[in-house]
Amino acid sequence: MPLMRIDIITVLPALLESPFAHSIIKRAVDKNLVEINIINLRDYANNKHKKVDDYPYGGGAGMVMMIEPIDRCITALKAERAYDEVIYLSPDGEMLDQPMANRMSSAKNLIFLCGHYKGVDERVRKHLITREISIGNYVLSGGELAAAVLTDTLVRLIPGALSDETSALSDSFQDKLIAPPAYTRPAEYNGMKIPDILLSGNTPEVEKWRHEQSLERTKERRPDLLK
Repeated sequence: MPLMRIDIITVLPALLESPFAHSIIKRAVDKNLVEINIINLRDYANNKHKKVDDYPYGGGAGMVMMIEPIDRCITALKAERAYDEVIYLSPDGEMLDQPMANRMSSAKNLIFLCGHYKGVDERVRKHLITREISIGNYVLSGGELAAAVLTDTLVRLIPGALSDETSALSDSFQDKLIAPPAYTRPAEYNGMKIPDILLSGNTPEVEKWRHEQSLERTKERRPDLLK
C-alpha cells in the first residue's frame, strides 16, 4: 500500500498528465510510494451537458463552480476512506512553504480541489474544505498547476522518493536558509575555478563554508527569511 494517496479534483484532467509522468514523481508512483488519482469533476455533474459552473448570484463577470458536483465527488471519495485534509488551491490561502510541506508529508490521504473560472461557490469553502493553500501572491488560470506544485513538494519528501535520502535535507528553506552554491567537474573551466575549500577534503570546514555561504546568500537575496 502506498505511503501517500493524493486525489486531485479538476475540470481539466489532461493538464495534469505531463507533470506526473516524469522524473521523481513518476519514480515514486512506480515504486508504489504514492498513488495519484486525477478525478474529472464533470463525471459528478448531474446534468445532460456535464456542466459544473454557472453564473454568479448578484451578477458580475465570470462563472462560478457549483457546489453540487463538488459535494458529490468529495462525498464519494470520503465514503471509501478517511482523509487528512481536503485542500482547495486558492490565491488567498495559506502560503505554501517548506515547513508546511514537511508537516504535510506525513499525511496518508489528501484531496486537492482545483478551482477554475471565478472560483468555487463559497459554501464549498465553508463546509467541504478543511484547508486552503496558495503557492504565491498571483492568480493562475486554474488550480491545476498549483496542485502539481504542491504534489511535487510533498512527494519528494516521502522516504524513498529521492535516490539520496539526505538530498531533501539540504534543499533551500529546510533550515530557513537558501542553499549554498554548488559546483561539479571540471574544477577549472576557461579560467573559472571552484573555491579551494571544496577540494580540501576537510569535511567539517566544507560544511562550515557551505553554512556561511547559505547565510550570506540568504541575507543578500531573501533577508525576509532571517526575520
